Amino acid sequence: MAGGSYIIRNYSSKDFDKYVQLHVESEQLEPSGRFISAQGLSDNLGRPNFSPETDLFLAELSGNLVGCLSVTFEPGIQRALLDGLVHPLHRRTGIATELFSSGLQRINKSGITSAQVSVLETNASAKRLLNHLTFKFIRHFFEMRLDINSVRLPTAGQGAPNSRRLKQGEENLLAELQNRCFADAWGFNPNTEEEIAYRLNMHGRSPDDVILTYLDDLPVGYCWTITNAEENEKREKSKGLIHMLGVVPHYRQQEIGKAILHNGLTDLKAKGVDAVELTVDSQNPAACSLYASVGFEVYAKMEWYEKNAKQAI
Repeated sequence: MAGGSYIIRNYSSKDFDKYVQLHVESEQLEPSGRFISAQGLSDNLGRPNFSPETDLFLAELSGNLVGCLSVTFEPGIQRALLDGLVHPLHRRTGIATELFSSGLQRINKSGITSAQVSVLETNASAKRLLNHLTFKFIRHFFEMRLDINSVRLPTAGQGAPNSRRLKQGEENLLAELQNRCFADAWGFNPNTEEEIAYRLNMHGRSPDDVILTYLDDLPVGYCWTITNAEENEKREKSKGLIHMLGVVPHYRQQEIGKAILHNGLTDLKAKGVDAVELTVDSQNPAACSLYASVGFEVYAKMEWYEKNAKQAI
């Protein structure tokens, strides 16, 4: 499939170095604050239930990659996520439209009809494109940040439920707990043990990053944090993420969520982190209130859009 002199095709393993180059150059020309590394991109391509050879589309010009679009299937909730970029020097050429067309055709063939994509609220060009492609806005998510050095955390164990770190081989325990915690959350696709194991053992990660919280010998919640040593070496201030924080529905509204959050923040502070970031659904008032209560502030908003994949572009 071609658009002018551009070719839209599937990814192959020999494309990896140019795929990395596309991301690095795009970030250099239009800095977004995202950390780009070959290892991180490789980890993302290797995740379970994702096949780059069929689920990643590339735009090529004269042997160079100038755009990409990935399709991530979430059959548990009958949707597919689209994510991609076009090199800043090759925009307004129709590449994005053709990449989306290829992605939507891939989704259509799978039988899944819901295609969703998220973009920064301030990304006017991406929003114009999505409107042109008849995607409809459906939801906001907040990006929140906390200066951890400004927070006074309680002494470990002081009135808090019992907690311990996840151990190697307990991937199924975390998968079951996570799926219970987020069963009622918008956009959550139930995770398999294989998916959890992969994420826990990606480069620079460990089961130690997950702190489980117990009441009466029952796991009732957890906090999963992430730090990237390679990224933090290049930053003036080091950053950590609250990747996932969940409480089993039956045990909510009992201050357990705050205890779990304190566990995660204490762990990140012990690792020398200066700033902590997280993402939260704007329509989850309990979670938004919890994070605001310890000092998290919104610094960006993501807009989610949706389209029926069977509709033509």
